[in-house]
Amino acid sequence: MGKVIYWMNTSIDGYIEDSGGGMDFMDPAEDFRQEANDHVRRTAAFLFGRRLYEAMEKPWTQDLGKEGAPALEREFAQLYKETPRYVFSDTLRTVPEGLTIVRRKDAVSVVTRLKREIDGTLQLGGPELAVSLLDLIDEFWVYAFPVIVGGGKPYLPVREILRLRLVEHRSLASGIMFRRYVRP
Repeated sequence: MGKVIYWMNTSIDGYIEDSGGGMDFMDPAEDFRQEANDHVRRTAAFLFGRRLYEAMEKPWTQDLGKEGAPALEREFAQLYKETPRYVFSDTLRTVPEGLTIVRRKDAVSVVTRLKREIDGTLQLGGPELAVSLLDLIDEFWVYAFPVIVGGGKPYLPVREILRLRLVEHRSLASGIMFRRYVRP
């Protein structure tokens, strides 16, 4: 049975984007890139909201997969391209080969089916999508970069208290903190 992991990188004050919509404050160090590659190797499928898909797709399928990019980035690009990707959107009409469009009204049923049919990690990204699939999320992962941005888009904009249990916490040499939570 598949496990849905919601993973987004944040500032230490909990934002995935700054108030201008940028993510430049997250400068991934080599130790983080290695962790990301190790995780993607174990990922059975990516489940993205449209905006995260748009942020990820071009850089990892066209830009960084090219000659001259650092080895860890080329490796991530290759792993990314080999992993099935689902983008949840009502506005996209077409996507490149290797991707599947899922309409928002079908999100819960599709993810429920994927959890049943796929043995492995289903990596979920995008805060609005995560809120709509909240009951299907098994783990919450946060890589907090050592920066405070003071506002922007939060990690998970829930409208209720969601109690979690910390099951893993560690610091990378670069100062990036990893936390993994499950439901109690």
